Order: sequence, then structure tokens, then C-alpha cells
Amino acid sequence: MPAPTAPGGLVAVVLAAGEGRRLQPLTFERPKALCPLVGVPLLDHALEGVAAVTDQVGVNAWHRADQVLDRLERLDDEPGALGRLAVHASVEAGGAPLGTAGGIGAMRSWIDGRDVLVCNADTWCPADLTAFVAGWDHERAATLLAGADAFGPRVRLAATLLPWAIVHALSDEPTGLYEVCLGPHHAAGRLVATRTDAPFHDCGTPARYLAANLSVAGVVGDGSVVGAGARIGGSVVRSVVWPDAVVAPGEVLVDAVRTTR
Repeated sequence: MPAPTAPGGLVAVVLAAGEGRRLQPLTFERPKALCPLVGVPLLDHALEGVAAVTDQVGVNAWHRADQVLDRLERLDDEPGALGRLAVHASVEAGGAPLGTAGGIGAMRSWIDGRDVLVCNADTWCPADLTAFVAGWDHERAATLLAGADAFGPRVRLAATLLPWAIVHALSDEPTGLYEVCLGPHHAAGRLVATRTDAPFHDCGTPARYLAANLSVAGVVGDGSVVGAGARIGGSVVRSVVWPDAVVAPGEVLVDAVRTTR
């Protein structure tokens, strides 16, 4: 059945519903999309990126969805591009998140005939999304790959572009984009791969999250990333201290993440 026609255009979807099991214990306190990267929630970094190409953004939420919704509601108070976004929140209420494909499928009525730029909230890659979108044919699925020319199961995926014809076919059942879309389209020779040499960080585990913070902040030697309002009474070495967190006198943090609680 062909996809129904609707007004064209481009929206972005930032996937932020993951449970973040690999990032535990950090996600016992916050959803991974709200874990700070150099003091700014990962979600905000993703939203800043997509704001370069569209002001219409969908964000899904499942794990600690109330915190994600609270952050989205406060975007109007932010200066610059974040404050200008029109955000659609899609809360997944079932016993498990819908996955990268199901989460988009659940937003089909909001997407309504438009093409979609997809980004993950738990990765950081300041790639040129404007050029990526400008070079797209609007017919085939396209992937922006960090440091790679060819698509595969272990590529570092910075962004994906999906035409409405593909989005329309996605269900709101728990499914992944690789399994139902990108993998099959790649096998059939219908997937476009574009390379970016922009830095890329997957923040999916505590070790990778720590490394991303130190790298993005440009930390040299034994330096650390300390959030606003943090109180440092002890010693902090190659570590991340969240905003308003406390390192008590006599404590020594080495290669660690100190959360707010």
C-alpha cells in the first residue's frame, strides 16, 4: 500500500527512550539522555545539532520519562536555537521501550508525511547535518557514518535520514531500525552511506561516558570535568563531577563519575 501524500518538509526525531542498562548506575538517577556532557544534558547537545536543519523535533521517552518531559517543558526558557524549537514529546507507556524503529513508528501521526532526520541522544557527534541533508535524494534511506565509508552492523552512526515512504511503513511495535530498515535496505543496495570525520562519542557505558566528557572538555593530564554548583572538598583526578554533586573532604576520586546523589 503506497504511503499517503501529505505536506512535505523535514522533522527531526531524537531517540531518548532507552533504559540505559549499560550506563548503570548513572541511569538509576537520570535517564541517559539527561546525563551531562561537559555540564549540558546529552539531549540538549542532540537538539542543538538538529536545530541547524529543522525547528520541528520529536523526542521519545520511556525510562524516567517524567524527567525528560520536565526538561522539554523548560526549553522555552533557553536562549538561541533550543528556545525556538517546537518539540513533540512521545511517551512510551508500555513495559519496555519501543526501540529505534518502534519509537519512530509511534510518531507517525505527528510526522504526517514529512521526512525524518534521526539522531540518538546517547551519542555526541558535531557533524555537519546541514550538508548531510542538502546532499540527500529524499528517496532512499541515508546514514551519516563517523569515520567509515561503508555501512555495517558495527558502524558509528551519527544520523539517519528516512523518507516518509519508509517511515509510514514502521509499526509502533518494539523493533530496531537496523533490523527492519537499515540492514535490509543495505543488503538490497538501497542504503546511502555518507562519511563524516567529525569526532564521535558513544556514551552508553560509564567508561565511555567518562572518556567522552574528558575528551569533549579538552581535559589534559589529570584534569576533571566539574559541573556547576559542585562542592569539591577532596581530590578529583580524571573524573566527572555532576552539577551540585559533593566530593567530601578526604575523598579521592580517580577515573570516576560522581553523581548528584
